[in-house]
Amino acid sequence: MASGGQGLDGPPGSAHQNTNRLSMERSPYLLQHAHNPVDWFPWGQEAFNKAKKEDKPIFLSVGYSTCHWCHVMERESFEDIEIGRILSDNFVCIKVDREERPDVDKVYMTFVQATSGGGGWPMSVWLTPDLQPFIGGTYFPPRDTGHRPGLKTILLRIIEQWQNNRASLESSGQRVIEALKKGTAIAASPGVGPPLAPEVAHRCFQQLAHSYEEEYGGFRDAPKFPTPVNLIFLISFWATNRSTSEGAEALRMALHTMRMMALGGIHDHVAQGFHRYSTDSSWHVPHFEKMLYDQAQLAVAYITAYQVSGEQLFADVARDVLLYVSRDLSDKSGGFYSAEDADSLPTMASTEKKEGAFCVWTAGEIRDLLPEPVEGATGGATRADIFMHHYGVKEQGNVEPEQDPHGELQGQNVLIVRYSAELTATRFGLSVEKTKEELAAARERLAEVRRGRPSPHLDTKMISSWNGLMLSGFARVGAVLGDQALVERAEQAAKFLQDHLWDEAKQVILHSCYRGDEMEVEQIASPIAGFLDDYAFVVCGLLDLYEATLDTRWLSWAEELQLKQDQFFWDSQGGGYFCSDPTDPTLLLVLKQDQDGAEPSANSVSAMNLLRLSQYTGRQEWARRSEQLLAAFSDRLVKVPIALPEMVRSLMAQHYTLKQVSLLYIPQRLLCIHSDGDTDGFLYQRLPVLATLRPLEGSATAYVCQNFTCALPVTCPEELRRLLLE
Repeated sequence: MASGGQGLDGPPGSAHQNTNRLSMERSPYLLQHAHNPVDWFPWGQEAFNKAKKEDKPIFLSVGYSTCHWCHVMERESFEDIEIGRILSDNFVCIKVDREERPDVDKVYMTFVQATSGGGGWPMSVWLTPDLQPFIGGTYFPPRDTGHRPGLKTILLRIIEQWQNNRASLESSGQRVIEALKKGTAIAASPGVGPPLAPEVAHRCFQQLAHSYEEEYGGFRDAPKFPTPVNLIFLISFWATNRSTSEGAEALRMALHTMRMMALGGIHDHVAQGFHRYSTDSSWHVPHFEKMLYDQAQLAVAYITAYQVSGEQLFADVARDVLLYVSRDLSDKSGGFYSAEDADSLPTMASTEKKEGAFCVWTAGEIRDLLPEPVEGATGGATRADIFMHHYGVKEQGNVEPEQDPHGELQGQNVLIVRYSAELTATRFGLSVEKTKEELAAARERLAEVRRGRPSPHLDTKMISSWNGLMLSGFARVGAVLGDQALVERAEQAAKFLQDHLWDEAKQVILHSCYRGDEMEVEQIASPIAGFLDDYAFVVCGLLDLYEATLDTRWLSWAEELQLKQDQFFWDSQGGGYFCSDPTDPTLLLVLKQDQDGAEPSANSVSAMNLLRLSQYTGRQEWARRSEQLLAAFSDRLVKVPIALPEMVRSLMAQHYTLKQVSLLYIPQRLLCIHSDGDTDGFLYQRLPVLATLRPLEGSATAYVCQNFTCALPVTCPEELRRLLLE
């Protein structure tokens, strides 16, 4: 029976034939499985106790609510009555939202990758009652297909092996876990410091250049991921090597990649934001899911590209991303939702969801929506003619069969910019300004129609770490563009984090909260304590917000959170931070994330946070801790720095030394340190040197300092620029 007396039969009056324990959860992913004919448990002691009491193996299924293949496996297997009965009768079935419990996901994904050579979601793992994995994989079809066994066959084999060969299953799993404990250990060698930054940065650039795809940018042929960590590293590499050919090449690679992504179908030209990745090398046909962490990092990457290039396209794209997030991923509380699904119903009358249905168009639809002749256009061209030419729309659809293995996009068009506004204008005999006006009006019309289509599922879970990344996005873009509305949206996000994801009584960050049925913010009965990512990304966001607002309350909270992060996650023996609570008995592996992937490693972000905080607070122990962290990852940094481009940036910051810039009497500017003369304030209490700095003749005055040693004051912007570039 389920907790609360609720079994697999729906309660009286329920519209559902089956209801299980997951109906009591708040995770959108778990709720998607609340009416499967499977006796699901959430991850927790109730499930562990049942497995031990009944001496049954555990079937652990891990996914997330916007995962396409998770939807497929649910539809094929977990809604299948026969498979549901086999699972419920012979296993303790646990469902985990990987975004809600990244600690659990990391442990068992490490096992699956080690034993199968691959990984992904949905993840399917079989465990002993003591949580030791012994078999794992990802997606399984419900029944045998060709040479591939189906889930039913695998379940029956495991049942047979558990009864007749259990000792072998358990011992094989134990051997793998013991090997992984040794193989995943990351620690500094005694007496060894961080590696040499110029050499590591140069090797990272070379490895990226080797994988760079010249025509469309990016770092592999297909599928192609945005990888903002790579792009921002390349810009940083250029900044310290701007007089060299390799520095120039690094900048070219980054800017070309971002231009191609902005023009491609991975960029939503109608409703803004970026999709998860491209299935082809030209950034054309995406996997249509949209993730908050992608929007956050891409906003920062594009505004950084604008800063170094002055190219308006990059600023426009950064704004575009934040417009999408403000409109579609924002809660009225100030928090940000996690993701938007790839799949949706094509029409209100449809019964089966298709990937990309919300975003794609037939040529006929566009002709019907944009029939207006455009005054002055060659040959009496309509707005549809101009739009279809510019965005590569074809009568038969513009998606190649190899990009559409399930036939869901047949006859459809994914918009991609095929010509510049100048070329399109020439083609139709129009001015560039008129052409841009026509294209903008066409996009708005399509956006209006899209708003009437069935919307994709929205994962309204609000996660501290991803909200921290998005906080950085709004703060950084707002500061660079001088857009106070964006900075104020960042402040709303910070207040949301304080109000809803900070437990004042326990002095801990909470990992997640949820949108309730009445649109209010809800928390579960036993809130999930924050992980390393939550602390590191929020601290980074607060530092960016301080630099955008000069409000020291955000700097003060960042300092407080960093102290808590050190207390909960720092490895005092080997250096670096553990990803999760190292004392949690349910986690078989204590891991340190050693890869900057879709999200940066929290250790990479922490290395830079520690450096920045050491400069703001005068706590030199944090500068030393940053060095110890980098030393712990020394082997990885030396051999495969391409795996940790964000950490390489931190190593470069250690080597080249962060500059402190103190300006007096200039409010509302992007500064490192704003000396406002308040000797009782946060900064003066931590940095006594500020009391010695004086404005020259009542003018705005800048002091450029390194390691708390300041150059002579300057009042001329050109002189300040020269000092900063030295």
